[in-house]
Amino acid sequence: MQAFFLGAMKRLPVWMFALATWSAAGAAFAWVYPEHRDIALLAVRDLDAPRRAVFDALWSEARIAQEKRLCEQGADAAQGLAPECIDWAALSAIAGDHSCSSQEMTATVLESNWILPVADVAAQLKLDLSKIDVLPPVSQAPGSEDLVTDLRRRVQGEAARAARINALRTSDNRLQHADPKLATRAASNNAHFLLPRATTGMSGKEYAQLVLKAGSETSALGVYTWYHLSALQKATRLASEREQLAPEERQALARAMLFDEAFALHFLEDVFAAGHVAGTWGDASQRKGTHDFYNEAGLEVFLWKGDGASLVLMGDAHMRPEDAERASAAVRTSLEQLLDTAAGEPRAANLPYLRDVPGEPDSFDVCKNNNLVQRPEAPLAPEGYRDVYAADLAEVLRPTPIPGLGPGLGAMPRFRSEVGPFVGLAGVLDGRWVDDAFTVSDGSGLIGGVELSARVGLGLEGVMGDAGDGLVFFGLGLRGDASSTNSLDDSAAAAAGGNLTAAIPSRTGIATRLRMPFYLIPGDLVLFFPVYFIAPERYTGMAVTAANGGLIPWQSGWATRIGRFQFVLGRELGVTFYGYIGEDRVIAPSATPGGSVRLVDYKSTLFDLPILEYRPYRSFASEQSSTILFQLFASADVPHSAETAAPAGAPTPDLKTVWSVGLRLVFDWRYYP
Repeated sequence: MQAFFLGAMKRLPVWMFALATWSAAGAAFAWVYPEHRDIALLAVRDLDAPRRAVFDALWSEARIAQEKRLCEQGADAAQGLAPECIDWAALSAIAGDHSCSSQEMTATVLESNWILPVADVAAQLKLDLSKIDVLPPVSQAPGSEDLVTDLRRRVQGEAARAARINALRTSDNRLQHADPKLATRAASNNAHFLLPRATTGMSGKEYAQLVLKAGSETSALGVYTWYHLSALQKATRLASEREQLAPEERQALARAMLFDEAFALHFLEDVFAAGHVAGTWGDASQRKGTHDFYNEAGLEVFLWKGDGASLVLMGDAHMRPEDAERASAAVRTSLEQLLDTAAGEPRAANLPYLRDVPGEPDSFDVCKNNNLVQRPEAPLAPEGYRDVYAADLAEVLRPTPIPGLGPGLGAMPRFRSEVGPFVGLAGVLDGRWVDDAFTVSDGSGLIGGVELSARVGLGLEGVMGDAGDGLVFFGLGLRGDASSTNSLDDSAAAAAGGNLTAAIPSRTGIATRLRMPFYLIPGDLVLFFPVYFIAPERYTGMAVTAANGGLIPWQSGWATRIGRFQFVLGRELGVTFYGYIGEDRVIAPSATPGGSVRLVDYKSTLFDLPILEYRPYRSFASEQSSTILFQLFASADVPHSAETAAPAGAPTPDLKTVWSVGLRLVFDWRYYP
């Protein structure tokens, strides 16, 4: 593999695209936007009347001077398609996935021109998902002795899965267009995941110390804790009689507090997504593969509160009512702590007032900080400050799931997505219809062929979802063609019989193949690769868009209950070189009437372009992938280097390009080291 990359430096633009896309391929979001918002809506709905009144009052203060962008209701359950404003419940969906800090989220919500289109896409996705049942994967569905019942269940399961993939495909493409940084934002760290436990005997207190310690890897609970504490600190300022705030200052402080809390709640909600409990360690392919598997298949978990009962969690785009209720209960507890603190209500543990806490939204960047840092107010915190907050945190975290173990004995099974470098083999059977011959023929005909090639490349399928295809590879192999079924038009030549009298005789060639997505026109990402060195984020965004169907996403995969279809015109090019393994010869008519036919040596180059791809079968193990697919393709066979071999001295004829269309069956096997 290393030798290949060293030898491929002349193809640097191709691999620059691949690496740019690979950098985003580990992106794994938790609940999709409408699911995050629904969890927050339920949490506000279930507040008791006094706390709901506090929430409404604080939201009214927060939206002063921002009424055009912030909705009148903080939790608008009746909001439908094309929302004209952002409510507080939507903030937990915008956090993390569409912003990297509360400060950035505030600027995005209040000032950007793209957040309302994002909210519109999310509203449509909610409607689309509401029409699809959450069913177990077909391989896990309970069996039946009735063959017809089993078949019907499998068809229903595949239909539901295909509908969900297509809904997410449409949503992902629209979201990526509205928010070009979407795919790369979550790929930078593990902030959306739970850290794995080190041992089976780890207590809840020990686990909290692990995830909250300065220097620890950022995680969902670490980020939640950081931002919830920021919100509580601002709440103590709102409640304190020692604060002499002007109306504008109080409004800004209330807004910063509510935005900090919403940002925190995104990560608390992530804790209840199955893939984010399980997909917590390994390389990008393992995290994404494990994340995707458990989100769809579900995961049995136990809770830190230790009542001995277990429950099953689902994940992204598979949320059931019980999943939403479970997550919203923890969110409501967190929100109640904030509202009680802001209202100055006596609590079992009141967080002490800190005068120097900033009044602006917190700026801790979860996309750039791979590790937690020391909080700036820590040296100023009064005695008992940490103990009080630890009690608050314990109250929120008791009903959250216990994460699995890290690498080693007892770890949950891991799954991989097709992300990363691979080597592979591809076997091909194809047939194509040819319109003519290099010289003359009695009409059109058919040619059958076989091909075996080795491939090396990067698996980037599903950069944002199963509908994506960022696959990049180069293949090299041998190809053999049978003689065409049409014969030479010259009766004397045809009478000679044998392979040579076929319009195109059998031959062997060196087959090469390159596959690579494009942004707008084939090869554009190779042309624009210098952009990577000037603006890497911009180029990566272009590469991700290309992998998910292009700027005009007509090349996204379309899932059906019988397999996956995809237009691929321009993504893949096959070039076969004939005449370099042995001699290829063709008969041409005599140069003069009544003369002898000519025997012509020639070489040719066959260019083929796949147009439509159908994949009915795919299997992926931990290190290997096998796929059967069909491709409809068009090709042009361009002859060159022609020389007359006999009779001596006869002029060399002009050979014609032969056009064809065909159907190819490919068995594709890949190994991911």
